[in-house]
Parts: sequence; C-alpha cells; structure tokens
Amino acid sequence: MNATTAGATAPDQGRIVLLTTSHRVAPGLLSWPAWQALRTADRVVCADGAHPQLPYLREAGIRVEETAPTAEELVDDCAGGRTAVVVATGEGDPALTDGLARLAGSGRVPMPDLELLPASYDLPGARLLDLVQVMDRIRLECPWSSQRTHEGLAKYAIEEAYELVEAIEDGDRDELCEELGDVLLQVVFHARIAEEDPDAPFSVDDVAGTIVDKLVHRHPHVFGDETADTPEEVRAHWLRTKAAEKQRTSVTEGVPLGQPGLALAAKLHSRVRTAGLDVPLPAGEGIGYDLLALAARAESEGTDPEAALRAAARSYRDAIRAVEAAGG
Repeated sequence: MNATTAGATAPDQGRIVLLTTSHRVAPGLLSWPAWQALRTADRVVCADGAHPQLPYLREAGIRVEETAPTAEELVDDCAGGRTAVVVATGEGDPALTDGLARLAGSGRVPMPDLELLPASYDLPGARLLDLVQVMDRIRLECPWSSQRTHEGLAKYAIEEAYELVEAIEDGDRDELCEELGDVLLQVVFHARIAEEDPDAPFSVDDVAGTIVDKLVHRHPHVFGDETADTPEEVRAHWLRTKAAEKQRTSVTEGVPLGQPGLALAAKLHSRVRTAGLDVPLPAGEGIGYDLLALAARAESEGTDPEAALRAAARSYRDAIRAVEAAGG
C-alpha cells in the first residue's frame, strides 16, 4: 500500500511488475496479462542480456533495456504514475527484491504498487525436463556415469525396485517419493545410454512415446469406443489387446525367469489359470516342490506369495530385534 500524508491525497507512485517465466516452457508463450503488462509499461528492464525471452519480446515490438537498476532507481522512475516491468532472470533478482522490501519496510519512502506476475507456468511433469537435462550433463561430464553400460547398471535397477517395494510396505511417504525418483533415474539413465548406440539408438522421448502408445491402445474404454465398468472388464480388455500385440505361442513367453522364485511360480500359475489351461503341478520331492504348491495356492487365493513371505520375514526380524534388545 502506498504511503499517504494525513489530510492529503498521495501522488500516484506508479507500479513495479516483477515478471517471472519458466525455462521449461517455450520462450514467447506468455500469458495474456503478461503481454498486456509488457505492452502498456513505460519501461521494461532485464538484467540478463541472454534471457531466452528477449528475442521474442523484441520481435513483438517490446523495447527491453538490458540493465539492472537499483531498487531506489526503479522507485524513482515510477514516480508520477509510471509502470516498470522487470523481466526476472532465471536466478531471480535478489538484490532488487531485497532492496524493494527494505525500502517498503522503512516506511519513509513512498512506494509504488508492487506486483508479482507469473508470465508462464510449469505444466505437470515439467520437472522431468530438468531430469533429462541433468542426466545429459552427468553422462557427458561425470567420469563414472560416462562409462556406464546397460549391463553394468542392470543390478541397480533391481536394487532400486526392491527399495521402492520396501518403502511402500513401510508406509513411509518421504521414502516412497525418494525411491520413486531413484527408479525414475534408472529409466532416464538407460535411455541416455541408448542414445549413443551406433546401430539402434533411441531416446527418452522414444521410451515415453512407446509406453504412451501402449497405454492408449490397451485402454480402448478410455480412449476409444469400448466400455468397461469393472476392474474385471478392464483386465479383459488389457489381456485381449496384449495378446493381439505380442502374438505369443506360449503363455510362458514374457515371464522373466530371473525374478525371485515365489514370484516366478505365482506368475506362471497366474498365466495358466488366466488361459484356462489344465496343467497339474509337477510332482516331486523336496522343499522346491512344496514351495511351488504354496505359491500356486496363494496366487489362486489372490495373495502375493512374495509379499506374504516378506511380511512374515519382517515379523521375524522384529522378533529377533526384541530378543537382542532384551539381552538374550
């Protein structure tokens, strides 16, 4: 609020607009209020001569001064009802904003109206662009990351997936957010390595495009004319479209044999049950066959045997710690 003198009408002290933009949005794509502020301003300044918006502002006929006025200079310049627009730099303009706050807080300086005007906003998922840029720089400049291969990173993908599952089971939201980021890093890292393949390169955009196409195709009840009102109907859509895509000759195709044994047994049993095949469990002696039967039973009852065993193991771990804490 402008300072006023008792019994008198204060002169118009003008207006200072701090215009912020996002580097994650194409330059020149500004909001209508931002363009209005720029076109009607008496003065437009920007401290960064390499700001990506400047060529587009000038192309639109906006005269931008490449200068960094002090807070005092800008306040004086707005006296008499003038408007100054400051195109903020990527790091912000802390010297200017701190100076304006100091002047306003002093109560001794008639202040113009101060306005923060976002000219462009980040869209959902915009920080993924930052991740791609950071990964690109790390791949180029980090001695360790620049030497990694798909094969060398494979074990980390497995480790991060297990840590994600642990965070989910612990119910720790902060840990869940962090572990999701670690899994996402593996995807972006592998995609960045794939760009360098001399024979069959692909990028993170190709990865994203592939999964987008797959999701759209396998959800005709969302993106097409089919309907599905229950989870069971959705699953039926998914299985039909997946079968048409893969053209598999066996229900066992696509089941990774390197996964943990209980999960592997349950997955095979799920494929058999879903396909309606009559395949008796193999008879044999030993704990392996006993575990196979337990995994099949759990899958039939809708229980994830891996998750069930992990839950039991966690209880066992807690019991061990309780005994240790008691000194026994």
